[in-house]
Amino acid sequence: MSLRTNYYVSPRDSPEEHSQKAESSRPERSWSARWLASIVLFLIACFALGYYGFAFLDMHLFQQDESRKFDQELAEARARNVPASAAPAPNRSPSDELNAEAAADLKSHSPRGGKFSFAPSSETPTLPVPSGDAAKIPPPAQGTRLGRIEIASLGVKAMIQEGIGFRTLQRGVGHITGTTLLGQPGNIGLAAHRDTFFRPLRNIHKGDEITLVTLEGDSHYKVEQISIVEPQNSGVLGNTGENILTLVTCYPFDFIGNAPKRFIVRARQMPATR
Repeated sequence: MSLRTNYYVSPRDSPEEHSQKAESSRPERSWSARWLASIVLFLIACFALGYYGFAFLDMHLFQQDESRKFDQELAEARARNVPASAAPAPNRSPSDELNAEAAADLKSHSPRGGKFSFAPSSETPTLPVPSGDAAKIPPPAQGTRLGRIEIASLGVKAMIQEGIGFRTLQRGVGHITGTTLLGQPGNIGLAAHRDTFFRPLRNIHKGDEITLVTLEGDSHYKVEQISIVEPQNSGVLGNTGENILTLVTCYPFDFIGNAPKRFIVRARQMPATR
């Protein structure tokens, strides 16, 4: 009797065959990685566009609502030829009452003196509490509606609020707390983002006219100087005893991230015309 045994030997892959199998599996892993990266980038883009769209809509609706309220108050005050603080305002909300009280304060309060500086690590300028007489005068509440800035040559028309906090500058132009209040003699400082309301300033020229509209009346300024300064520069907001309007935004206008400089527009008040 004889036994027959069959052996089946699985031959090992040669180096060439092993390399070919490894390369054939790479496209599948590479495709998965690319697919995942594409999904992540798509979600990031959707989030960014959604946030930008929400911010833009919020800014537009806020400006529209504030402008409507301001125009109504302005029309009532001028039609009755009485001080704005005495103009009737039926059905006002608590925020509107706060704006009316702040407008009345503009007649009697005019900050003077003080030193100012810009925060170098911030996209928006910030100021410490002013010293001297100005420190004794309480500024309007943050976010109070103060008036409107208009630059006809650039198509700029935006409401002004007190302060330069994040929310304020997301929605409009901010009055730099500690500088002269709108409608008062001195150096009025206004700030806005370089990619929103003050972006048109890159096309401003000497001689352009700027108008500040308040419930107490209009003030007209003519641009005299355009400059670029360091964020720490404190002289641009100093009070020289002249009626000056200083506009501040970040520079360069197309810089990505926190811009390293500040773009300054200085205008002098024009004599009132009858």
